[in-house]
Amino acid sequence: MLYTTIILSLREIARHKLRSFLTTLGIIIGVFAVITMVTLGNGISASVQESISSLGTNTLTIFPSSGTGRGGGAPPPPFEQDDVDAIREQIGGVKTVAGQVTSSALAVRNAQNWTTTITGTSNDYFESQSLKFASGRPFTAAEETAGKAVCIIGDTIRENLFSDGDATGQRFRLGDVSCEVIGVLEKQDNSGFNDPNNTVIMPIKAVQRRFTGNQQIRAMIVSVQDGFDTGSVQKSITALLRERRHLAGGQPDDFRIFDSAQFAATLTQQTQQMTMFVAAIAAVSLVVGGIGIMNIMLVSVTERTREIGIRLAIGALGGEVLLQFLVEAVALSCLGGLIGIVVAFFASWGASSALKLPFVFDPSINILSFAISALIGVVFGYFPARRAAKLNPIDALRHE
Repeated sequence: MLYTTIILSLREIARHKLRSFLTTLGIIIGVFAVITMVTLGNGISASVQESISSLGTNTLTIFPSSGTGRGGGAPPPPFEQDDVDAIREQIGGVKTVAGQVTSSALAVRNAQNWTTTITGTSNDYFESQSLKFASGRPFTAAEETAGKAVCIIGDTIRENLFSDGDATGQRFRLGDVSCEVIGVLEKQDNSGFNDPNNTVIMPIKAVQRRFTGNQQIRAMIVSVQDGFDTGSVQKSITALLRERRHLAGGQPDDFRIFDSAQFAATLTQQTQQMTMFVAAIAAVSLVVGGIGIMNIMLVSVTERTREIGIRLAIGALGGEVLLQFLVEAVALSCLGGLIGIVVAFFASWGASSALKLPFVFDPSINILSFAISALIGVVFGYFPARRAAKLNPIDALRHE
């Protein structure tokens, strides 16, 4: 009985191919929109996590607060090298601490030049940021202490200034400073907030003396040992810095601590919430598609009134007629769902490639979208099917 009903329904759908396709178009668009939005949202979330992880895992970055300082006066004071040393020596669970200053300059070698960022820091910076060397070495203790003009370059600098050979051991000019290349970093992922490959890293004293002209430290990067809670370490650092910066109990902090793990979790959650919101809006088209199916099924009942009357007259039960039209509606809806899934797969893959996002295939959203499309066929197909089953055979046979 069910097998025969399915065959009759599919045969009726095949008789009106164009009408069947247009009927399922709303379901196709709805399923396509929902799956595509969720897939791209997952890709954005994965990209955000990858970008944050490039800043280092279990990493705290400390900045002076922006704006005015205590009492609306001068801006908060920058950090000093003594602050870096105090965190390293007095806070438990700290693995490395690196002071950081930044500047910018034009890098020049022969007839080639490139605008780049200069980062002044220590060897602890490489470990905290999980940076690896493609060639060369880190700074020596003597180079850090003396502030020698040696540098470690990113892959972008290597490509633009040293494409003719190995950069290690060569010299180039940063502004008015001649710098010897002692190392080249491996190419980093460029999906973060800035290009990590377009940087020249020098000893912090060299940058302070030759570029910034002062002993100020604009940021401190703290890596936390495995097994220690970053939240507890952050609280200890906050207490220490408040003491060193002479902040009374009622005064707010004049510095900010950026927790990469916490920031990644918050940003990922917000991205997922936005994705669900957009997907919910896209799902409205599924309801529109269901209304289209109900409309066409009502038209089909009207067109086939005489056929329904003949079936009922020769002994078909009302439930059998209802099942036939209900199966037809569900088949249309499921067909639209399958087409929508296929189209969404290729569209999501193409969009992810174009936007340079990870392609994150989620089977659950595909299964859920198909199940919802089938449910829409049942819900919106029931009324036309019930109307067909309730027809009076005599009146139906008289229908022209």
